[in-house]
Amino acid sequence: MVVIQSSDPIHASEQIEGVHENKAFAMQLRAIADLLEEQKANEFRVRAYRSAAETLDHLSVPVRDVFDREGADGLIRLPKIGHSIASLLESAIRVGRIPLLDRLRGQSNAEHYFATLPGIGPQLSHRIYEQLHIETMAELKQAASDGRLLQVPGLGRRRIEAIQGCLERHGVSPHDDSQNRVTTEAISVDELLDIDREYRRRAEAGDLEKIKPSQGSASQTDWLPVMHTDRQGRHYTAMFSTTVHAQEQHATHDWVIVFRDDANAHGRWTIITSQFGKLKGLRIVRSREDECQSYYRQHNAVRVREAGHAPHPELPSSWDEDEGRRGVHG
Repeated sequence: MVVIQSSDPIHASEQIEGVHENKAFAMQLRAIADLLEEQKANEFRVRAYRSAAETLDHLSVPVRDVFDREGADGLIRLPKIGHSIASLLESAIRVGRIPLLDRLRGQSNAEHYFATLPGIGPQLSHRIYEQLHIETMAELKQAASDGRLLQVPGLGRRRIEAIQGCLERHGVSPHDDSQNRVTTEAISVDELLDIDREYRRRAEAGDLEKIKPSQGSASQTDWLPVMHTDRQGRHYTAMFSTTVHAQEQHATHDWVIVFRDDANAHGRWTIITSQFGKLKGLRIVRSREDECQSYYRQHNAVRVREAGHAPHPELPSSWDEDEGRRGVHG
């Protein structure tokens, strides 16, 4: 039981309201744990969200106050709250919802992710998500800093500068940006492409739990296969993209979104079949094409010599250096 210690009626009322909000956030974390359990995710991952929910249930002060005073670092210092769950709580505090919960339910609520910022309405918020698959304020700030926001239709440099200024005034922590960048870049394309292969193989075999996408999604008539998998203690979720952009490109059964939502780390990648260049016809991690080219060349040069055949159906049986330069392989 949480004890309200203030004798001031107004302050006590604010504390009670804050504790009720803590309970609401805890319920969302438990709902995430329940969905992960239903979808056969790793039990340690399920336990992490339930433990975080217990922390909020027993917190004697509003978690919103902790965030207002100490930012994301304050959230991380709470028991059982790591970097990733802190990022989810920041989203809950800022916009009232946790994107991961929407995603696990097959819902698309991207119009709410950034619409609280001045100058970003629901439509632009949705376009940002559709183009970049980012969900948190920290990821938005990183995308503004590294130039990716320029890829979003309707966003020019001046507007992006205004967004950056607004994020700074909102106190979005650069620590979170750094954490996300390190996590995203540290995962090899080898690991991501292996997850992609496992997902597509199991989806085709009908070996995965399925969720019903939300109304208005690209494949609302289909049930969406969802895979939870582990790589050396790292936990991932994979599913086909159901965005409007994927629908426009007729890619709802080609584009695979891979999420990492560990208790202490997170990341997000899109894996597609390349439509042009040397990698045409091969599976690639979007925005990491150079690494994918090195990956395919290495696997072809090394594994083919060892096994006498291409290790993956995507690969040509041999890679000729001159033909590769001329683009004969795609």
